[in-house]
Amino acid sequence: MRRLALLLVAALIGLSMHGAMAQSADSGTLRIGSKRFTESYILGEVLVQTARTQGDARHLPGLGNTAIVFEALKAGSIDLYPDYTGTLANELLRLPPGLPAGGELDAINAALAPMGLGAAILFGFQNTYAIAVSDKTDTAGTAIRSLSDLAGQPRLRLGLSHEFLGRADGWPGLAQRYRLPQQPIGLDHGVAYEALAQGQVDAIDIYSTDAKIHKYKLRVLTDPLHYFPPYDALVVYRLDVPRRYPAMWRALEGLAGRIHADQMIDMNAAAEIDGESFAAVARDFLAGRIGRIDKTPGAPGESAPPVGELPRVGELRGDLARTLFSADTWRLTQRHLALVFGAVGAAIAIGVPLGIVADRRRRLGQGVLALVSVLQTIPSLALLAILIPLLGRIGVWPAMVALFLYALLPIVRNTHTGLGQVSPGMRAAASALGFRAMQVLRYVELPLAMPVILAGVKTAAVISVGTATIAAFVGAGGYGERIATGLALNDHVQLLAGAVPAAVMALVIEWGFGAFEARRQRRTARQ
Repeated sequence: MRRLALLLVAALIGLSMHGAMAQSADSGTLRIGSKRFTESYILGEVLVQTARTQGDARHLPGLGNTAIVFEALKAGSIDLYPDYTGTLANELLRLPPGLPAGGELDAINAALAPMGLGAAILFGFQNTYAIAVSDKTDTAGTAIRSLSDLAGQPRLRLGLSHEFLGRADGWPGLAQRYRLPQQPIGLDHGVAYEALAQGQVDAIDIYSTDAKIHKYKLRVLTDPLHYFPPYDALVVYRLDVPRRYPAMWRALEGLAGRIHADQMIDMNAAAEIDGESFAAVARDFLAGRIGRIDKTPGAPGESAPPVGELPRVGELRGDLARTLFSADTWRLTQRHLALVFGAVGAAIAIGVPLGIVADRRRRLGQGVLALVSVLQTIPSLALLAILIPLLGRIGVWPAMVALFLYALLPIVRNTHTGLGQVSPGMRAAASALGFRAMQVLRYVELPLAMPVILAGVKTAAVISVGTATIAAFVGAGGYGERIATGLALNDHVQLLAGAVPAAVMALVIEWGFGAFEARRQRRTARQ
């Protein structure tokens, strides 16, 4: 047990040193973030590749939803990211509706300035929210053409993204404006189109530049009451960026007005339909090689599987094998292991003493157990959104703290339970032999409770392997990078290439703990 604890502490110290060195190494680097959907990934790459013509820039992709990325910007963990005027005005700043034409950007900048932030570099296209239905979605002979038509169709099943369900400019306001009676379910944007194509839902929220609108033959509902505001794409940045990176900022300003809606649709299609990487799509755009893509299903050059179908098993297996054994897998594995063992090591160092306190002080122990139980119930993304402004950074540390908090419960509870199972007679016998209280704990109670404590540590480690996939949403890496990309692109290979290694790692860790416990029992029996 002592060796295992030393290894876990060493992993935590090593990860701490790595995080500190990475932080100092990035001090002269322009850090560009992006949200967790295709268009934001691509715009992030366009910004990074443009900035790199004049200096060092780094892309922190797929940091999560709007709230997480904006908090990262305010905390100084990133320097800029792409967003939309409607999102800033309605979701983040809660500006009053009905701003005069042309005055929205001025109002946004006036509200951002006290935070040390600004908005500039309008790319030249809009990407507004909309609701879309399949061409087959007509009920009782009544064609659904506008949002007003939804009010008369209470049985329609709406599958909306979680962010849209909670946004001030999303479902709550839309339902109120059009008096919609439906109760929507939450769907990740990456799988919503397939759910609609397979008839699992009847309507979804979309972005007006989505590549799959034509592929899936969707009907975009009109907005006769003009609920959705303009969503002009632009850059949100820290106000000191032009001073700190003048050459790179001038290069980024050259992107103003360069991207038209059709070009953005083409770029999204190149990633989602043709399977190109986000970096390659951005590179093609900057080189002037982005052209119209025939979105008719089955058209030449379209490599995606037919609507509603998975890739063939042989193709999926071959692509999965290539991805699993790519050079990138080892990097992701190292980071995933560091996150898991660093967090579990810290949880052992804190959780075992807390379990001892809970056993010794029953009233205090009830409070400790209640606290760690409550921590376990906090949703992971909500916890990350809270930790980013508290820690003032993104990356390893918010993910590490979140995993540490989630690992506490099984360790604290099992330590408390294991010590509680030690018979009073054993304690009394040790005291009669002259053992002091700490010696009784060290030489009698902890060894007898060790199987239960180890079971808690094993549970914490296995749970942490799965939970660590959320680290990718705050730029901490690990197998979650592939899972987040797979969700954004509905790429089954990327999803499996992230999920399969995580499952294998969990099994290996469980086997390792089992082997360690069996060896410990054999050694105890020989003594």
